[in-house]
Amino acid sequence: MDSVVPDQQPQWKKPSALKLFIHSRGNSFKYAGRGLRYVMRTQKNAWIHSAVMIVVMILSFWLQLARLEWVAILLVIGMVWTAEFINTSLESIVNMASPERHPLAQVGKDVAAAAVLFAAIIAVIVGILVLGPHLQIKLGL
Repeated sequence: MDSVVPDQQPQWKKPSALKLFIHSRGNSFKYAGRGLRYVMRTQKNAWIHSAVMIVVMILSFWLQLARLEWVAILLVIGMVWTAEFINTSLESIVNMASPERHPLAQVGKDVAAAAVLFAAIIAVIVGILVLGPHLQIKLGL
């Protein structure tokens, strides 16, 4: 006679650590994608950053930048986007925590916006220093 107990639930195998890791990485990418879509949907300056980034990338390919020049360009592009993402995140948190106007909430938002502006100014300076000489040669100026 079988020794199966009718009330016993089947035992499911616990997912492996690798499966859990892969699943959690997938979720991380999903949440990051949602954040990126939110920034692109709600932040007007993100569209400006995107347009400038595309132009700079096309110019950089056309000018055949050296490896370290690419590093400088990519670092400042990343710096601007990182500042924009942090600014948007901070604005959302401040709006949630302080729906009414508060001077300190405004300071937090203004400082985060200043970080984006500072990053963009540095990116423009690096762009001029890296791309300028190549453009002069390529255009015969």
